[in-house]
Amino acid sequence: MMRTRPLKVALLGCGVVGSEVARIMTTDAADLAARIGAPVELAGIAVRRAGRPRPGVPEHLLTTDAEALVNRGDIDVVIEVVGGIEPSKHLILSAFEKGASVVSANKALLAKDGTELHAAAAAAGVDLYYEAAVAGAIPLLRPLRESLAGDRVNRVLGIVNGTTNFILDKMDTTGAGYSEALEEATALGYAEADPTADVEGFDAAAKAAILAGIAFHTKVTAADVYREGLTEVTAADIASAKAMGCVVKLLAICERAADGESVTARVHPAMIPLSHPLASVREAYNAVFVEAEAAGRLMFYGPGAGGAPTASAVLGDLVAVCRNKLAGATGPGDSVYTRLPAKPMDEVVTRYHVSLDVDDRAGVLAQVASVFAEHGVSIDTVRQQGRDGDASLVVVTHRASDAALSATVDKLRALDSVRDVASIMRVEGE
Repeated sequence: MMRTRPLKVALLGCGVVGSEVARIMTTDAADLAARIGAPVELAGIAVRRAGRPRPGVPEHLLTTDAEALVNRGDIDVVIEVVGGIEPSKHLILSAFEKGASVVSANKALLAKDGTELHAAAAAAGVDLYYEAAVAGAIPLLRPLRESLAGDRVNRVLGIVNGTTNFILDKMDTTGAGYSEALEEATALGYAEADPTADVEGFDAAAKAAILAGIAFHTKVTAADVYREGLTEVTAADIASAKAMGCVVKLLAICERAADGESVTARVHPAMIPLSHPLASVREAYNAVFVEAEAAGRLMFYGPGAGGAPTASAVLGDLVAVCRNKLAGATGPGDSVYTRLPAKPMDEVVTRYHVSLDVDDRAGVLAQVASVFAEHGVSIDTVRQQGRDGDASLVVVTHRASDAALSATVDKLRALDSVRDVASIMRVEGE
């Protein structure tokens, strides 16, 4: 029998995502009640400015006093889609103190202070769910935390930022330069007016920290994630990737070391073979490739951002925590029992694509090859083109450490025959 007394929900934030959450909670109220086993009532919506038009959002629920809304004492669940560190962190902790569970989409906060927030939720006997913090509508965190709980995940490789994937896809398919592709992404609403968080990899790095922590049962923060953006990717890099049968993607890569004693988390552009499933991920879509010992290779694909897709993940969490409330239980919390350290990027081993501008004369290739050999970096393939005294030399290595490759490049720059190290890009997904 359905409980008649509603569960009360406070919504913090009413932007693109928050307004969709409010709309769906209103229009689909009967279905949500049937799935939960009790009605859910939107008790209030905290906004920064109450006077802005919000079509479809009940105006009588709007308030600019988020603190008072959270601390009312009758709120069962707080949905936080404000973003940022403060005041979001303070409001979430206040919600826990009042006995409310929290559903959040705040990747930056969770990547920074997730362990502290989980501990506070556990102490209060409430839930903290955040499926919407990574990859929008794609069900990813709960499968990692619950469906694969009996397995050992060794690697998570993914495209977790739609803006950067759109930009790189346009550079690949239309021949556009970075600035031109970014301009199109902005015009279509994929990129913010200030795209720094996306194009410099901060957004993806926060998501990588969350993914690594869940996948490997250890504490990983955004500060542990090596980060490179895509602003230095050129049309020449895209062309070189095509020549190798590859495509360039901004990847979030989380790995457990072969000896099981450490983890790595990194975000950077990389070439991946066209045969890899991630190579076909187009436009602003996201996809995450998970490698587990028993389950093998799994791929999660779908829209990774936007109001409606992200609201879908938020409401999925809302249903879960409301069901837990009715059952007098809580869902899985933070699992950090392995306490594995994060390995520095210098020790990470991968393949590299190195493009050099060199003199077109005899002996240059031998000079370059000897530098790679001197630092223990084995060469897989070399491609050389030359004309009128100038030449380009493209070297693809076997797997080598970042430190070894950096030392190699420093020595190459010192050679008189090397005019410039035009680009360096990692090669993944072999």
